[in-house]
Amino acid sequence: MGLLDNVENVQDIKKLSNQELEKLAEEIRQFIIKNVSITGGHLAPSLGVVELTLVLHQVFNSPKDKIIWDVGHQSYCHKIITGRKGKFSTLRRYKGLSGFPKTIESEHDCFNTGHSSTSISAAVGIAKARDLRKEKFKVVAVIGDGALTGGMAYEALNHAGDLQTDLIVVLNDNEMSIAANVGAMSGYLSRIRTDPRYGKSKEEIEQLFNKIPKVGPRVLKTLERVKDSFKYLLVPGMLFEEMGFTYLGPIDGHNIPGMKGVLQSAKKLKGPVLVHVVTCKGKGYQPAEVNPDTFHGVGPFEPETGEVIKKEGPPSYTKVFGDTLVELAEKQDNIVAITAAMPTGTGLSKFAEKFPWRFFDVGIAEQHAVTFSAGMASQGYHPVVAIYSTFLQRAYDQVLHDVAMQNLPVTFALDRSGIVGEDGETHHGVFDVSYLRHIPNMVVMAPKDENELRGMLDWSVKFSGPSAIRYPRGLGVGVELTKEYPKIVKGQGEVLEDGKDLTIIALGPLVYLALQASAQLKQWGFSPAVLNPRFIKPMDRDLLIRYAKKTKRVITIEENVVAGGFGSACLELLNKECPQAEVEIIGLPDVFLVHGAQDILREEYGISASVIVERALSRWPLMKEHHK
Repeated sequence: MGLLDNVENVQDIKKLSNQELEKLAEEIRQFIIKNVSITGGHLAPSLGVVELTLVLHQVFNSPKDKIIWDVGHQSYCHKIITGRKGKFSTLRRYKGLSGFPKTIESEHDCFNTGHSSTSISAAVGIAKARDLRKEKFKVVAVIGDGALTGGMAYEALNHAGDLQTDLIVVLNDNEMSIAANVGAMSGYLSRIRTDPRYGKSKEEIEQLFNKIPKVGPRVLKTLERVKDSFKYLLVPGMLFEEMGFTYLGPIDGHNIPGMKGVLQSAKKLKGPVLVHVVTCKGKGYQPAEVNPDTFHGVGPFEPETGEVIKKEGPPSYTKVFGDTLVELAEKQDNIVAITAAMPTGTGLSKFAEKFPWRFFDVGIAEQHAVTFSAGMASQGYHPVVAIYSTFLQRAYDQVLHDVAMQNLPVTFALDRSGIVGEDGETHHGVFDVSYLRHIPNMVVMAPKDENELRGMLDWSVKFSGPSAIRYPRGLGVGVELTKEYPKIVKGQGEVLEDGKDLTIIALGPLVYLALQASAQLKQWGFSPAVLNPRFIKPMDRDLLIRYAKKTKRVITIEENVVAGGFGSACLELLNKECPQAEVEIIGLPDVFLVHGAQDILREEYGISASVIVERALSRWPLMKEHHK
């Protein structure tokens, strides 16, 4: 029996020795690898912080003390030792454990996370609320070096330094290595600066020199300059010091005694403290250590070899996008590609290899990515900003103010639009239609398949204004990728099937569900028309009005929330131009969608051919009677 067998909650690890914690860390790594190889998930980040997590829970008293995990990619060990070990096999599965911290799951998850760079802001808010209530507990924000590229993190650091409230920020740095001499010097300086005698001596020296008339203050200022120069030479955290933090580190994030000593000292300090911890991403699992990017967020894999189990089938929308952009960039030298720390996830790795001087990864900084693209567009380039739908939400103002208001030629490639799956509510791309279609000058498209995506991308990089193409996560439909790009005409949809009883308008790949529903309705003797609108904005007004007048019945279906979505746009149009037409809207409800496999969620939320048929027959029973 291993140590992990006896760990049911955080109290069980508080009595363990350092040696026992090291053994437990290895058992937890094997437990995570075994389970994530089946469920998929954020493996490398979680493997890198096992020792850090154990030490945090030994030094601090969760749930009274609040530990906020930025993003949550590294929270698996935290979940395992806070009472969720028995449910860990349900990770990211429908009605199972979330892949991110969730307050409804455990009292040890004090704040929901999922998007990057939010933990310090949340921690400052929690700490200040504690102060106002005159309560006594510690607040710890754990943030990765990648998340620290997000501007919001610096806004929070700036505010925390100004407030000078008690707060600990643990910077989990998994990109740097620690040279032995730098580590020793840093450890020495950390010990000096966390020793209470240091603070007391400093105050006594200042008081002494200030008592000496005229000469004293000048000597004190000289000493301050010397001290600061020394610190600038030897202390790598001066940026944080200047922002009002006490900086400790860097320390080895896999050295349990060393971390424990520094965190215990940090716990006693007043004001904001930043503890710089250096870890190895993917620690303890060689495939993840060698390829941390692949195992950052990974699907099921063979644990013995690290070989990712690939789904058979057509290329993904992401791959088709990336390949097509390279083809277009070979012909059009003003195309540049921009990503916010997701070159692989958005399909831009191939572009980056072929055109490194035209590729820009700006880090986790979506707002900057968009305005940076606007600056380049203003100088004659055509930026293609590849970004997940959910992450573009973070740059809404920049899209509106910096790109659309100036009518600049920027293409937004919105990957992961619609139901995303296992990453859940923070990652579903179900709001982009609503937050883009009301922006003046913006053109918004949705391809029905991967080949039409190629045509839309070809059209967009030649367009002189802002445009967005939304496409889903996962494999394409499997259509032939034609040599010539499909012809796209601005604001023009297509008729896939003609009919006289009912018009089904389906957005993007959902047209294939609409065709299935049409086949079922034909068995009842109905004559449905199926339209592929292609353009969410501008809509093909003539086409939609013509069929609404012809059939008098319209059903729209989309993987976007109903509020402000494509169906709402159709209703707005037809209410004015064809008020006699009845419109039934199928879309996603006014809730945050749970996590689970895409096919399960589509059934759960009514995105299916059978729902189209059911809604048609229930809305228009007389149509059913007419065809008996």
